[in-house]
Amino acid sequence: MTDVVDDLGVFRQLERRLLIYRFAVEELMTKLRILSEEFDSVHRHDPIEHITNRIKKPEGILEKLRRKGLPADASLIDTLDDVAGVRVICPFVSDVYRVEKMLSRQHDVEIVRKKDYIASPKPNGYRSLHLIVSIPVFLSDRVENVKVEVQLRTIAMDFWATLEHKLFYKYDDQIPADFAEELSSTAAIAAQLDERMESLHRRVHP
Repeated sequence: MTDVVDDLGVFRQLERRLLIYRFAVEELMTKLRILSEEFDSVHRHDPIEHITNRIKKPEGILEKLRRKGLPADASLIDTLDDVAGVRVICPFVSDVYRVEKMLSRQHDVEIVRKKDYIASPKPNGYRSLHLIVSIPVFLSDRVENVKVEVQLRTIAMDFWATLEHKLFYKYDDQIPADFAEELSSTAAIAAQLDERMESLHRRVHP
């Protein structure tokens, strides 16, 4: 009975903590929407096609802590980088880096870590720019800096990654070797499409 009560207490603490992560995501989404509209108005080109977000559920956080060999302790939530996430889909590769630069210029946004899987794709062909950013959340009695994972990718990268995830899930993480090779090949095709569309974009917007 004690274990059940303890787990329920941790669960409720996580729910309260996740509220602050939701505030951080809303703050970041607002910043991105402003940048999108302002850039479109000034330059007649919107570098952001669309934006999505997600926040891990308490049960998902507890499971990840267990997989890491950590206790089910609500205070450990801040050790995870992917509790809150924002995905930014851009028309062109240049837009991905443009949005990154615009975010980095925000005085209250700190880029904590960066992984550029566009310059150095994963072995399976996955391409995306991953940022861990720190966003201040102004509460009634304090200010908290909260980490949010930001994934920036093109439409082509997102198309490939979304379908790759569905196929990978269907095989229960046990993809045959020839299937993996085919996925990597299709990722290369998506990259070539990005390059060609980027070239056309530069002709229209030199």
